[in-house]
Amino acid sequence: MRLYVIAGEASGDKLGGALMAGINGLSPDVEWSGIGGEEMGAQGLTSLFPMEELSVMGLMEVLPKYRHLKRRIAETADHVVESGAEALVTIDSPDFCLRVARLVKEKRPDLKVIHYVAPSVWAWRPGRAAKMAQVVDHVLALLPFEPPYMEAAGMSCDFVGHPVVAEPRATGADAAAFRETHMIGEEQPLALCLPGSRRGEVKRLGARFDEALMQLRDREPGLRVVLPTVRGVAPMVREMTARWPVAPIVVENADDKRAAFAAADIALAASGTVSLELAANRVPMVIAYDANFLTWHVISRMLKIDTVTLVNLVSDTRVIPEFLGPDCKPRDISAKMLELLEEDAAREEQMAAMEEVMRRLGEGGEPPGLRAARSVLEFLGRA
Repeated sequence: MRLYVIAGEASGDKLGGALMAGINGLSPDVEWSGIGGEEMGAQGLTSLFPMEELSVMGLMEVLPKYRHLKRRIAETADHVVESGAEALVTIDSPDFCLRVARLVKEKRPDLKVIHYVAPSVWAWRPGRAAKMAQVVDHVLALLPFEPPYMEAAGMSCDFVGHPVVAEPRATGADAAAFRETHMIGEEQPLALCLPGSRRGEVKRLGARFDEALMQLRDREPGLRVVLPTVRGVAPMVREMTARWPVAPIVVENADDKRAAFAAADIALAASGTVSLELAANRVPMVIAYDANFLTWHVISRMLKIDTVTLVNLVSDTRVIPEFLGPDCKPRDISAKMLELLEEDAAREEQMAAMEEVMRRLGEGGEPPGLRAARSVLEFLGRA
């Protein structure tokens, strides 16, 4: 069996690696072609070109590389056709992947196209599903409520579980060791500060998160703060936090991050999939986010939902407090964080929702990569 698979960024490479491992285990002797990173390379893929060329985000980042990306789209589409693959599996990165799929379908209408990670049409721009259905036959969804949206647009869709349920987690011993290493007492409250993984987010939210945590420290003098970050923005984060009245512990190593999540009592986080990581580690949280005035005005008018936090959406509750746009005010954020630290009922309500979220996302069941592999093989009639 020949399969062509494309991922455009690190998160997609991780999904792709798990999917390929699942297919290799269920159906040996697959011949792989495509684009991916180290995780997919470990499963037998030789990337057509470095995946990092596709890891650009935002209009200002894309514009200088537009002509090059356009050439890469055409080159990839030709390569898919030449490979003789019976299916094309595209993983997230819709701006690149779906353009490739459209060109491929023009040349090979019979080729099956499978897209991994459903677009968030339940949140905004619902027309994307119908547009995607013009070139995609089958979708692998990460969230349990997504299949009906994809099926209504004319695609088949399976919920395969969210990768967060398969992520390794630190133990209680790891958490205790983290506290000891950083001289944080057993009874000292420890807060995670998570202003995002992109430079723009950190720059926009950092000062407000710091102010909220300072106000919380006024009520909880022993409070310590950890700021997990990623390699690309770590220098910026360290420079920024060095100017904070009380600098947080900045960690970027994966093991240290896991230990910090296990040790934390509460978190202040930007909106995004991080809420699911916090739920997996059962960390009570407050979500806050803001954008520039024009961007927020446009987004807020387009949103079709009353919460942006995935824990709220998956659990069908609204227990995770949000402070978004003009409501992203340090005083209100710190007051809610204090409530979570001091009131058992508020924490227990969040804990119950997080337990339900992880159950619905597939915790304790078959790994998402294997479920995705079964879905692909069944769709292709290869099960």
